[in-house]
Amino acid sequence: MTSDDTTLDASAPWLEVDALIDDPRTRIVVCCGSGGVGKTTTAAALGVRAAERGRKVVVLTIDPARRLAQSMGISELDNVPRQVKGVDESAGGELHAMMLDMKRTFDEIVEGHADAERARAILENPFYQSLSAGFAGTQEYMAMEKLGQLRAGDAWDLIVVDTPPSRSALDFLDAPKRLGSFLDGKFIRVLMAPAKVGGRAGMKFLNVGMSMMTGTLSKLMGGQLLRDVQTFVAAMDTMFGGFRTRADATYRLLQAPGTAFLVVAAPERDALREAAYFVERLAAEQMPLAGLVLNRVHGSGAAQLSAERALAAAEALTEGLPDRVPEDEAAAPEADDDANSSSRDGGSPSAENLEPAGIVDLADGKTGSRTPGGPSPAAAAEHATSPPAPAAQLAAGLLRLHAERMQVLARERRTRDRFTALHPEVPVTEVGALPGDVHDLAGLRTIGDRLALRPGETEV
Repeated sequence: MTSDDTTLDASAPWLEVDALIDDPRTRIVVCCGSGGVGKTTTAAALGVRAAERGRKVVVLTIDPARRLAQSMGISELDNVPRQVKGVDESAGGELHAMMLDMKRTFDEIVEGHADAERARAILENPFYQSLSAGFAGTQEYMAMEKLGQLRAGDAWDLIVVDTPPSRSALDFLDAPKRLGSFLDGKFIRVLMAPAKVGGRAGMKFLNVGMSMMTGTLSKLMGGQLLRDVQTFVAAMDTMFGGFRTRADATYRLLQAPGTAFLVVAAPERDALREAAYFVERLAAEQMPLAGLVLNRVHGSGAAQLSAERALAAAEALTEGLPDRVPEDEAAAPEADDDANSSSRDGGSPSAENLEPAGIVDLADGKTGSRTPGGPSPAAAAEHATSPPAPAAQLAAGLLRLHAERMQVLARERRTRDRFTALHPEVPVTEVGALPGDVHDLAGLRTIGDRLALRPGETEV
């Protein structure tokens, strides 16, 4: 990687990644962004780098993809943090990784906040089983719960969170509000009312106040489902306040100074448009934004050769050349012998120029003519100054490839400059594209090195 790979303008603020992860006050780093931009790899690389610089780190991925486990050499990630082997711990750091198990996290909450009998009733309830397995918003809320648990345990110096792909990543922020709206909704209050009133009064309320409603709901939901929901709400009644309290506490934790959000994007128009949305939303929610990671940025070690000059040189090289080299070019001596034979039979060359060894150059020499000792001086000179057709075509192809690369670089820079013009206050770091996918710790270290490069620096 050359210094040309890091193309960030000096006027744009630079994101100092090492300063961020080295600061003991930084306790949570949240990586967010649209899908396919490298959030999981960025989160893992940050975790490896922070651990090898002395922090005790846990990386929590919410993305169901298994890339994080594969790159860290772990057969499988689950809801329990697992130590990553192969990390240099000489500075005193450690690295653990885990993947959110939404249902298991929900089960842990129930088991931790209800007595054994009530917990069993909740866990066996069909409505709860559907809710915990995939109810809209449950994943994001459980991510908030798990983050709160990790932070409260205080077992790690740094928690790095990898959020789900696409705009739904910011559902992570909305989860407490949506949960509160759900729990405070009229439907839930009505379902909870019989359990709260209790006894005959409760039954009377249920029979009189809900007779019409339950009849309609039974038709829409089915009588069994309605009974399951009512049973679930009654069992969860004492836990609802705890859900809200913990969610609100985690939300405040995300706004605290010890938290840093990193928006990850590729140098493409759609990805940076999404990044701008994230930046604006985080500002509106008063979340601490650390900066933008511009991932997979292309570079060139020959940036001084513009696309226009490269294309012009390619055109000059191929001008007058055949589209392809004849396959029988190696048979040229035989063709010359055939030409000589035809000349002897009355062809165009004059008789005095014919010799057994070929056409003798009697005057200044002509291109392609030969002397008895080999090519004429004129032919030798032309051979020395003009590359053979295959070499010229190869050079022209390489020049055209370079021109394409330079056009990509120009497009990426224009796209990035539009973002920095709209958000000049956002620090940016650029990560040069690798030739292949990252699938091990060595690759994650390389990404970490590139994350920390200063503009104009060369990777060691």
